[in-house]
Amino acid sequence: METEQLITVLLVDDHEMVRIGLAAVLDTEDGIEVVGEASSGEEGVRLARQYKPDVVLMDLVMDGMDGIEATREVLKTHPECKVLVLTSYLDDEKMYPVIEAGAFSYLLKTSRANEVADAIRAAVRGQSVLESQVAAKMMDRFRAPAPVRAPHEDLTDREMEVLRLLAKGKSNQEVADELIIGIKTVKFHVTNLLSKLGVEDRTQAAIYAYKNGLAE
Repeated sequence: METEQLITVLLVDDHEMVRIGLAAVLDTEDGIEVVGEASSGEEGVRLARQYKPDVVLMDLVMDGMDGIEATREVLKTHPECKVLVLTSYLDDEKMYPVIEAGAFSYLLKTSRANEVADAIRAAVRGQSVLESQVAAKMMDRFRAPAPVRAPHEDLTDREMEVLRLLAKGKSNQEVADELIIGIKTVKFHVTNLLSKLGVEDRTQAAIYAYKNGLAE
């Protein structure tokens, strides 16, 4: 019968009692071994390099290097590691950045001991675990309508230059002379920017430019 592979875990939390409690609980779990404890993000990065654990249980809010930066640094040198966030915070400004930094799972400190252990085992199998409130917030974010882009945001840099000159009342030839491009190229840019702005002529384009603060 094959022996279950031992999962090595590093704890990173600036509260000693939290680390003691987690270590005590996880050491009773079959197949899981706590190989190190760090009281700061900096120490967590150093110990991750030293021990190369399968899983890092990462707190978010710590003095000095926080859990977001520590997660990023751990994964730079140990990309195969699975970083599981274990925190009390559900703030958007903490949750989304740490997930973008590469956190594999996101758990709250209200989780039961067996849930944390199960999340560790799941991570090694390649299965991410998100606390229900976290999953709900992620879904809400994806459901949120994408911000509407202003028409001028689709203009190229050159088209924007042409628009600003049109707004100053410059003719096609004057635009060509100022930008040192051919008259045909100017006409091409004018046609494109009129289409992108959804306006019919140069006058409407100039009005659009002034209304949107694109011209002096």
